[in-house]
Amino acid sequence: MASESSPLLAYRLLGEEGTALPLNGAGAPGGASAQKLSTFLGVVVPTVLSMFSIVVFLRIGFVVGHAGLLQALAMLLVAYFILALTVLSVCAIATNGAVQGGGAYFMISRTLGPEVGGSIGLMFYLANVCGCAVSLLGLVESVLDVFGTDATGPSGLRVLPQGYGWNLLYGSLLLGLVGGVCTLGAGLYARASFLTFLLVSGSLASVLISFVAVGPRDIPLTPRPGPNGSSLPPRFGHFTGFNSSTLKDNLGAGYAEDYTTGAMMNFASVFAVLFNGCTGIMAGANMSGELKDPSRAIPLGTIVAVAYTFFVYVLLFFLSSFTCDRTLLQEDYGFFRAISLWPPLVLIGIYATALSASMSSLIGASRILHALARDDLFGVILAPAKVVSRGGNPWAAVLYSWGLVQHFGSMARLLAPAQLVLLAGKLNTLAAVVTVFYLVAYAAVDLSCLSLEWASAPNFRPTFSLFSWHTCLLGVASCLLMMFLISPGAAGGSLLLMGLLAALLTARGGPSSWGYVSQALLFHQVRKYLLRLDVRKDHVKFWRPQLLLLVGNPRGALPLLRLANQLKKGGLYVLGHVTLGDLDSLPSDPVQPQYGAWLSLVDRAQVKAFVDLTLSPSVRQGAQHLLRISGLGGMKPNTLVLGFYDDAPPQDHFLTDPAFSEPADSTREGSSPALSTLFPPPRAPGSPRALSPQDYVATVADALKMNKNVVLARASGALPPERLSRGSGGTSQLHHVDVWPLNLLRPRGGPGYVDVCGLFLLQMATILGMVPAWHSARLRIFLCLGPREAPGAAEGRLRALLSQLRIRAEVQEVVWGEGAGAGEPEAEEEGDFVNSGRGDAEAEALARSANALVRAQQGRGTGGGPGGPEDGDTEGPTTALTFLYLPRPPADPARYPRYLALLETLTRDLGPTLLVHGVTPVTCTDL
Repeated sequence: MASESSPLLAYRLLGEEGTALPLNGAGAPGGASAQKLSTFLGVVVPTVLSMFSIVVFLRIGFVVGHAGLLQALAMLLVAYFILALTVLSVCAIATNGAVQGGGAYFMISRTLGPEVGGSIGLMFYLANVCGCAVSLLGLVESVLDVFGTDATGPSGLRVLPQGYGWNLLYGSLLLGLVGGVCTLGAGLYARASFLTFLLVSGSLASVLISFVAVGPRDIPLTPRPGPNGSSLPPRFGHFTGFNSSTLKDNLGAGYAEDYTTGAMMNFASVFAVLFNGCTGIMAGANMSGELKDPSRAIPLGTIVAVAYTFFVYVLLFFLSSFTCDRTLLQEDYGFFRAISLWPPLVLIGIYATALSASMSSLIGASRILHALARDDLFGVILAPAKVVSRGGNPWAAVLYSWGLVQHFGSMARLLAPAQLVLLAGKLNTLAAVVTVFYLVAYAAVDLSCLSLEWASAPNFRPTFSLFSWHTCLLGVASCLLMMFLISPGAAGGSLLLMGLLAALLTARGGPSSWGYVSQALLFHQVRKYLLRLDVRKDHVKFWRPQLLLLVGNPRGALPLLRLANQLKKGGLYVLGHVTLGDLDSLPSDPVQPQYGAWLSLVDRAQVKAFVDLTLSPSVRQGAQHLLRISGLGGMKPNTLVLGFYDDAPPQDHFLTDPAFSEPADSTREGSSPALSTLFPPPRAPGSPRALSPQDYVATVADALKMNKNVVLARASGALPPERLSRGSGGTSQLHHVDVWPLNLLRPRGGPGYVDVCGLFLLQMATILGMVPAWHSARLRIFLCLGPREAPGAAEGRLRALLSQLRIRAEVQEVVWGEGAGAGEPEAEEEGDFVNSGRGDAEAEALARSANALVRAQQGRGTGGGPGGPEDGDTEGPTTALTFLYLPRPPADPARYPRYLALLETLTRDLGPTLLVHGVTPVTCTDL
C-alpha cells in the first residue's frame, strides 16, 4: 500500500451522519420494528465508525509527518474541542424530546423553522450523496492500488484490469452491494455495522500490537520519476522501533509537498484533513427512535465514542512518532500495512471502513430525503421519496439516492478518467465542499440549542445539562471559522446556497405548526426591553404617535386603516374593535374566535398593527376599556383615531381593493379563507348604528379626559390608492396637504399663531410628509388673522418657529372672523361657539363660513413658493388632505348633537379631512 494515493484519503467524506437512522425506516412512532437498540449498538458503534473511517488507517502518517507530534496533538485537541461543543448541543436537543427520522434536519427544522431546516436539510442530503459517491470512488482506487494491473506500488498484486469502463464497473458493483443492504432496511445495516466494527477493531488491534512486536526495518517507498522521465534510485523509509531520537526528530513540524498531489502542505491544509477525519458525531443522535432509553443512551454513547476515538488517535500519534522516521511518514501514508504482523488484516480494515462509510452515507441520505419529502417542503419533486414498505422502510428514498449516487459517480469519473492525480485533486476540492456542508449543519444545531437556551422557554428542559449558551455560541463560531479555514470559497458558496434555498422556501410557504424558536426569542427580548422602556424617562424629543384606531367593520374602514398606518411613524398601532354583549349571558367568549380574522386582515392589508378586541355592553364602554388597557408598559396608545360620524353610505372596499378582491389560497397549510367570509357586509343605508351620536361625541370627550389625543377622519376613502400605498407613489399632478392650526370655530382668529393643539396638527402633517407615498405633496399652513390684525407679524413668528422645528412648509395668511365676528363687542368672552352660549344659527353660520374659506383655499395655487413651481393653472382642487383643528366637545352632554352637527358643517365637501385635537406637547427645538 506504499503507493496509496486515493482521493478519498486527502479529505474524509464518508457520510458520517448516515448511520444515525431509525431501524423502522420512517423514524416515526408506530413502525413495524419492535427492536430496541442498546447504548453500545445504537450509539457507540455507529458513532465510532463514523469518526474513524478510513482516515485512521491512511492519514496518521500524513498528519504526524508534516505537522510533527506537538502540532498534531494541538490540532487534534482543537478539532475535538470544536466537535465536543456540537456534541453538547446535540445531546441537549436530543434529550429534550423525541427526535424522529432526519436527524440533524429534524432538530434544526423543528427549532429554527422549515426555511432554515429545509435548506440545511437539502444541503446535508447532497453532502451525504456526494460522500457516498466519493467513498466508493476512493475505495475503488484503494483496491486498484494493490490489485490493479497498473498498480505502481512495490507490493501490488496486479490482477484487476483498469480503465474508465472497468473502474466504473467496480464502482457500480460496490454501489449495488451498498444499495442492496440499505434497501433491505436499517436492521440489516445495523448488523452489518456491528460486523464492520469488529473488523475495524481487529485491524486496529493488530496495528497497535505490530508497533510493539515488529523489529526495525527498511520499507521501500514508491519510486518517483526523475528529470526527463529517468528513474531515480530506490528510496526507503525506516521503521526504527521505539527510539527517543526518532521521537525527538518528529516533535517539530516539517511541512513538505504531498506526494499524492504535489501540493505544498501547511498548518491549515493538514488541520483541514485531520478535522475532516474525525467528524460524524451525530450518528448516535439520529438513532433515537430505535434506542431503549434515548435520553440516557445519546449523551452517554456519544461521549464514550468521542472519548474512545480521541484516545485511539492520540495513541497512534505517539506510536508513529516514536517508531517511524519523517521520511516514512511523509512518503508512505499506508505504512501500517508495511509494519503489520499480518498485512491483509490492515487491508480488511481499510476496505471495511470505506464500505461502512458509503453505507452510512447512502442510508443517511435516504432518511434525510424521506423526512424532507414527508414534510412536503419541496413539493412534487421529492414526492416519490415518501413511499415506504409495510415495515416502514423508505425504500423509495434509498433508490432515489442510489440513482443520484450512481449518476454522480459517473460524472466524477468523467472529470479525469485517465489521470489519477487530477481526479484526486478534483475530488479533494469536492470533499472540502461537502465537509463545509456538514459544518453548516453542525453550526445550525449549535444555533438551535443556543436559540432554545436564550429563549428561556419553560418547555426546554433537556435531561442532559452539561451545556450552556456559552458552549453553544462558541460551537457556532468554531464551526463557521472551520468552514472558512477549510475552503473560503466553499464556505461562502454554501452560505449563499442556504440563503437562496431559505428564500425559496419562504416564498413557497411552509408548515406553521412546528413551533419556531424565533417567536420565543422575540418574546423574551421584547419583554426585557419593555421593562426597560420607562415611561418616567420619556422625552418630547422622541415622541411618536401611538395610535388606537377603533374599527367597526373593516370593509368600510380599509382606507382609514392604511392612512393610520402611514401616520404612526414607527410608533405603536393598534386596531381596536368592540363586540357588543355581556359575558354573563353568553356560553363562551365570542371575542377569542375573531382574532384569527383580524390578524388575517392585518396581513392582507400589509399594515404594521396589533389587534385588540374587547366585549362590552356598549361601544363607548368598550372604547374606554381599550384606551385604558391596550398596549403594555411604555408602549400604550396616546392617540385615538375614529372615522367621522356622518350619514354617508358605507362602502365595501373589499370589493375594489386588489389585496382583498382575490380570495386567499385556502389549500396551503396555514392560509386563511377569504376575508369576505369573515366580516359581515357593510351596514345598509338607514339601518341602525351600533353607536349613537351622543356616545360618539362622549367617546371623544372620554379620550380627552384620559389625556389622549384625538383624530377624526372624514372621507378617507376619497384618497387616491397611490397615496395609501407603501411605495413612493405620487402622481404627475401636484397636490397639497393643507394645515389649519387654529380653531376656525372661534369668531376671530384667536391667538396670534398656534397653541399646543396647533403644534400637534403641524407634527402630524409633517409625519405624513415623511411617508414615501406623500413625498411629492407640498405642505401649506394657513394662518388666520382677525379683521383688525396687521399682516406679517404672526406670519414672521410662525416662520421662525417652523425654522426651529425643521419643518418645510408654505405659510399663507387669511383673514378670518370678518363676517361672523363683526359686531361682537370687544369685551365678549373668548372661546369657540361650541362651548359658548351663543345661538345655534350663529354657530351654524360661522361653521359654513369656515367651510367656504377652506374650500376656497383648496382650489388655489401657491404662486411658486419654495415647495416647487407655480401651480395656479392646475385644474380642480389641488389639496389631497386637509388637517383641521378639532375643538373640544362641550362640557354639557346635552350639546353633543349640536357639536357633531357643527363639525359636519365645517368639513362638508372638503374631501379627505383629519380633525385633530392634541393635548400633549410633541415638538422640541432642542438637539
